[in-house]
Amino acid sequence: MRSGLWAICLSLGLAACTAAPSSDVVRQPANVGDAKIAALSYKNSGQYDRDLTAVAAKAQSWLTRRSPAVARPALVLDIDETALSNWPVIQRDDFGRPIGGPCDLAADAPCGWAAWDQLGVDEAIAPTLALYRAAIAAKVDVFFITGRPENQRMATERNLVTAGYAGYAKLYMVPDGAHFPSASAFKAPIRAQIEQQGYTIVANVGDQPSDLAGGHAEKAFQLPNPFYRVP
Repeated sequence: MRSGLWAICLSLGLAACTAAPSSDVVRQPANVGDAKIAALSYKNSGQYDRDLTAVAAKAQSWLTRRSPAVARPALVLDIDETALSNWPVIQRDDFGRPIGGPCDLAADAPCGWAAWDQLGVDEAIAPTLALYRAAIAAKVDVFFITGRPENQRMATERNLVTAGYAGYAKLYMVPDGAHFPSASAFKAPIRAQIEQQGYTIVANVGDQPSDLAGGHAEKAFQLPNPFYRVP
């Protein structure tokens, strides 16, 4: 059938052949270049910041109402694109996420994410920082659970404090050399551990579905992040 169709197409001329629609093209995934343009427009338009503010405000409203009714209330926060912004390195890497390699801020060149994290220069995501401060004022213990490895602890702790997140209860990081099939496979059991300490996790806030999957929180709030996906 396909060879017969090709013969008919040849008889009509090459232009007709090239103009014929291809079912393969119809089935192709979204164009990555278009997705990058859309993500950049979303960020630069201010809509990203507005959406961050809207979600964080809902989390803060819930936390303020719920925490007085709980004996040991807790708030769980992710770090990257939740508490801290990696926007400068996202731009440098053109939405890629190379883990290895150097990161020289004086050079107009891509950065390895591991080296970037060790610099400890991320800025706070303002709506999350406001949520954090509201939690501390309400005597809610705040726990950070991140997919960053343990060898980045010093830089991460320094970055959190300088960005305004002083006074948190504990920072959980992935043990060096450990591998998990998904972020939720690491994070959900940690939340269960926090509950076993007598806490009620009133809210769990992250930017990835995998930050929130697996339960062990009364409510989950997902911040926007069209820039990358963590399984």
